[in-house]
Amino acid sequence: MIEILNPTELSRAKETGALVADILQSLKSRSTVGTNLLDIDRWAQTMIVEAGAQSCYVDYEPSFGRGPFGHYICTAVNDAVLHGLPYDYTLADGDLLTLDFAVSQGGVAADAAISFVVGESKPPESVAMISATERALSAGIAVAGPGARIGDISHAIGSVLSEAGYQINTEFGGHGIGSTMHQDPHVSNTGRPGRGYKLRPGLLLALEPWVMADTAELVTDADGWTLRSATGCRTAHSEHTIAITKDGADILTLPTQAQP
Repeated sequence: MIEILNPTELSRAKETGALVADILQSLKSRSTVGTNLLDIDRWAQTMIVEAGAQSCYVDYEPSFGRGPFGHYICTAVNDAVLHGLPYDYTLADGDLLTLDFAVSQGGVAADAAISFVVGESKPPESVAMISATERALSAGIAVAGPGARIGDISHAIGSVLSEAGYQINTEFGGHGIGSTMHQDPHVSNTGRPGRGYKLRPGLLLALEPWVMADTAELVTDADGWTLRSATGCRTAHSEHTIAITKDGADILTLPTQAQP
């Protein structure tokens, strides 16, 4: 299903996106050396309830997971990259943490992810990998607009990741979003320009470049959810929800203080 939102729904989407971004920034600031992943999950739950929003994750039960997710945020550490199930793990200095978070508010969902290094130690390869996903995300957003095609976004993202030296996995990528978290169209992190669905004003997309340092192969953790690099290398993931407008694309998941 591909949804095209009306102006009222788009206004709600902006509110949801700002909420997602602000909660992510709050969780980032609290995720320090000694923080337990289960504490991050509890903080996320509390913030969702206080905002009067609904989690997109806690009851999520797709074909690629094992039963309902049962938590409120994805916490992926080091070699984990996607669908990181929170567990009893205490963050250490230099850990690379990805927080992936989605909620629904007013009937419209928003989804975003950030990767960052915890503590004072900043391994250069981790910093470079995070930067590559952020640059790829910006490149994908830059070409999104009415009349462009999904392949244009995929090509822009993939070009940045490939030029940075990373292999690209095409099993998971970006997606449409609206009244539900995951919708068509699928947005691969590599592709050919001029191909695929033509973008229209009112379309919401969650774009999410992610990479693993030296492989494109994923393995599923014993928890049935967490996806890790097959070689045990580190990973990074960046994501924004955007709205296609008549003039281009608006980023909905910017923190309130970063809004223009």
